[in-house]
Amino acid sequence: MYKELHDDLGCYIPNNGYLEKWTSEANSHRDIGWEIFTDKIISLLKDRTDPVIFILWGNNAISKEKLITNKWHYIIKSVHPSPLSAFRGFFGSKPFSKTNNFLKSIEKEPIDWQIENI
Repeated sequence: MYKELHDDLGCYIPNNGYLEKWTSEANSHRDIGWEIFTDKIISLLKDRTDPVIFILWGNNAISKEKLITNKWHYIIKSVHPSPLSAFRGFFGSKPFSKTNNFLKSIEKEPIDWQIENI
């Protein structure tokens, strides 16, 4: 994640690996209702007239693309950023700058992706 943030946006690599709020075990969300929840959220968001950026990382997320039917939304997709697949297409995919470029194109504030040092 930090490597792509650095290569994509020039963010410095922080002195820590603290991404706890971003983590979970692989497929730990499977079969406990998250599929129903995420499908419902996507169905609500896809009907918004204000564009939404959907970032789909990995096959489970990419399978949800079929639910995003309105063309004014922006979809970014790549392999999952896990250590097992990051070298198969996540590195170099530039999801962070793509997100910010789209936000700027619709006159919205870009996201500050920098993770701070502790």
